[in-house]
Amino acid sequence: MMTLHWSPRSPYVRKVMIAIHEMGLQDRIDIVRTVAGGTTPHLELMKVNPVGKIPTLELEDGTAVYDSPVIIEYLDTLHTGPKLYPVSWPERLTALRRHALGQGMLDNALPLLSEGFRPAEKQSLPHMELWRAKLRACVEELENEAEALSESAFSVGHIAIGVALGYLDFRFDSLQWREGHPRLATWHATFNARPSVAANMPVDDR
Repeated sequence: MMTLHWSPRSPYVRKVMIAIHEMGLQDRIDIVRTVAGGTTPHLELMKVNPVGKIPTLELEDGTAVYDSPVIIEYLDTLHTGPKLYPVSWPERLTALRRHALGQGMLDNALPLLSEGFRPAEKQSLPHMELWRAKLRACVEELENEAEALSESAFSVGHIAIGVALGYLDFRFDSLQWREGHPRLATWHATFNARPSVAANMPVDDR
């Protein structure tokens, strides 16, 4: 069995879990609850992944695979169903670009969340507004691409974008990203209806 270091509230882990479900690999991977956030280093995890982050996938031979894009691409070689990483171009480029957009949204959302946990007098309002502006710009771009998302084959790019929007729902309800973006909201509803997505909803539980 492979081992996946997992948390129910990590959006990066959620991407991998959705992919595992889409690939039908649930029976080949053991899920281990791992708390890697905060200020205390997870020394045991760092023996496997020196970066000390999740998700981390341990293969049966002891090899460690990280982070989420690499894990998903590796797992995509282990099944015979539709590939989440398209083989042919330009479909592969589109999937990679969409994944980068979704990943970029998370990379802006996480520091925004962390900054909000700091005492108010120590928060950097310019940085927080910068991160919000980038998230709003991403949502605006995705509204323009919503129809193309709906019409293209499901890929790692769809997972990344769907998870990023779901993370805004999970942590930043005040952003109300659906307002003014009806096409994207419709697409995300179809994303949430997929069994792989519904089975791996975020939970605020350490």
